[in-house]
Amino acid sequence: MHDPRLNPRDGSAGLLCCALLLMAALAGGCRTAPPLAPADFSASGWRVQQGQAVWRLGKSRPELAGEILLATQTNGNFLVQFTKTPFALASARVTDGQWQIDFGGGQRRFAGRSQPPARFVWFQLPRALAGGPLKSPWRLTRPTTDSWRLENWFTGEMLEGAFFP
Repeated sequence: MHDPRLNPRDGSAGLLCCALLLMAALAGGCRTAPPLAPADFSASGWRVQQGQAVWRLGKSRPELAGEILLATQTNGNFLVQFTKTPFALASARVTDGQWQIDFGGGQRRFAGRSQPPARFVWFQLPRALAGGPLKSPWRLTRPTTDSWRLENWFTGEMLEGAFFP
């Protein structure tokens, strides 16, 4: 059956085909990327911090309390993990120019190369605590000398916590 909206003379069928192929390639790229290998904290240059944190995904969302782990390496690699024992709620990692973020113990995974997406608080935390510049709309405050609060003033997402000494 002929679809009158797709006129081969005006190129709309070719444009639709190209758009569908591009969407398939982009969608498949994230799904086929292999997970990053586990981090080896015994390798030189790692600093591991553990503590407690509260995460709120948005202005009208409930707060979740849990444990946080931040492992940073001198070369810029890092791992941030937020857990509510026994579940990993969020895990973000940057390793040698690749990034990966998992939610729900790996039920939802996003991955890519180059700079990680600025929209995820988990990728902002290491930079914020190191005193680096934050991407707008993220803002870091320090309620006390031992605690920190990272907030997206636009969405209302917030991560607040402290590390054990």
